[in-house]
Amino acid sequence: MADAASFPYYSVPREARWGKVVAGHAPQDIDPHVNSRLHIGRTDKIASAGSCFAQRISEALQSSGYTYFVTEEGPPFLSAERKRELGYRVYSARYGNIYTVLQLLQLFRRAFGRFAPEEPVWQLADGKYVDPFRPSVQPGGFQSEEECLADRSSHLASVRRMFEEVDVFAFTLGLTESWISTIDGAVFPSCPGSALGGLHDPARHAFHNFSVSEVTGQLSSFVTELQAVNPKAQIILTVSPVPLLATYEPRHVVQATVYSKSVLRVACEEAVRQHSHVHYFGSYEIVTATGDSKSYFLDDRRAVSDTAVAHVIACFHRQFTGASAEERAAYVGAASAPVPTLTQPMCDEDLVMAALANQILPGQ
Repeated sequence: MADAASFPYYSVPREARWGKVVAGHAPQDIDPHVNSRLHIGRTDKIASAGSCFAQRISEALQSSGYTYFVTEEGPPFLSAERKRELGYRVYSARYGNIYTVLQLLQLFRRAFGRFAPEEPVWQLADGKYVDPFRPSVQPGGFQSEEECLADRSSHLASVRRMFEEVDVFAFTLGLTESWISTIDGAVFPSCPGSALGGLHDPARHAFHNFSVSEVTGQLSSFVTELQAVNPKAQIILTVSPVPLLATYEPRHVVQATVYSKSVLRVACEEAVRQHSHVHYFGSYEIVTATGDSKSYFLDDRRAVSDTAVAHVIACFHRQFTGASAEERAAYVGAASAPVPTLTQPMCDEDLVMAALANQILPGQ
C-alpha cells in the first residue's frame, strides 16, 4: 500500500498549490510570488526602463517615497508637465520606451562607447530631425541635425551615469518583433519610415522576430556587462502584459502575442536561474492569470486598467519593499477613486497607428 507521506507532492508548500492560492480567491488577493531574495531600502537608487507598461512601474516608484534615480532631469525652467511631454522623468533617463532586449543592450553599449550605429538622424516631413533610437522623446523634432546630435551626446552621458551608480535596475521586456539595420545590426524602437521619422529602405532595414536563443543570449550579455561596470547593481526583470498592437508576421495577432510573451518569459527565467543578482517580478502573470480579464483590461482587451496596475504595484511593494498589508490595500483601493491616479503611458506604436488612422481604409 502506498505511503502518502512518501509521495513527493505531499509536502509542497501552500503557494505551490493552485487550489490554495488561486481557486476561490478574489483577483486582487492573488500574488504569484514567494519570499524575495531582494529587499529595496528607501535610500537605494532605483532606475527603470522598458516597454510602455514599464511607465506604470516608473510612476509608482517615483510617488512611493523610495529613491527613484533620475540622471536626466531636463531644463529647470520647464514645468513638470512639460518635462514629461518631452520625455523627462518618464524613465530614469530620456531614452523613451525600450521594447526589446537588444535595444537595451545596444543602449548600454552606446553609452559606454562600445557601439556606434551608422544610421544617421532621421528627418520628419517638415525637415526637422529626430533621434532614430528614441524618436518620440522630442515632439515636433529638433531644429537641426547638430542640435539632435548634441542632445544625444548629453543623453548617453546621463545613461552611462545611471548604469554606473544604480543600485536596483528594473527592466520590463515588451516585444520580440523589431526592425533592424542590415548594415550594422542596430535595432530601432519603431519601423523607419513611420510617422516618427526616417525613410524605410529595404536595402538597409529588415524586420526580425527574435528567437528564444537570441533573447536569452542578449539578456545574458546585458547582465554580464552591467555587472562588470557596476558589481553592486541588482536587476529586476518583468514582462509586459500588454498584447501586441499589430504583428508584421503572416499570422493572427493573438498567436504572435503568445509567441512574443512566451519567449520573453523564458528568457527571464533563464537569467534568474543563472544569476543570483537577477530577480523576476510577475507583472504578466498578475494581469493575465487572475481570471478577471473583464476588469483588468479595457474594452479593447489590450489596455491594462488602473485596477490591474494597482494590483501589480501592490505586489511589487510586498515583494521588494516589505510593504504592510494595509499599505498594499491602499494601492489597490486607489484604483477605485473617481479620478484616475495614473497617466496613460506614452507608446510609440500608438503614436504611429494614430498618425496612420486617416490614411487606412476601415477594416484594413
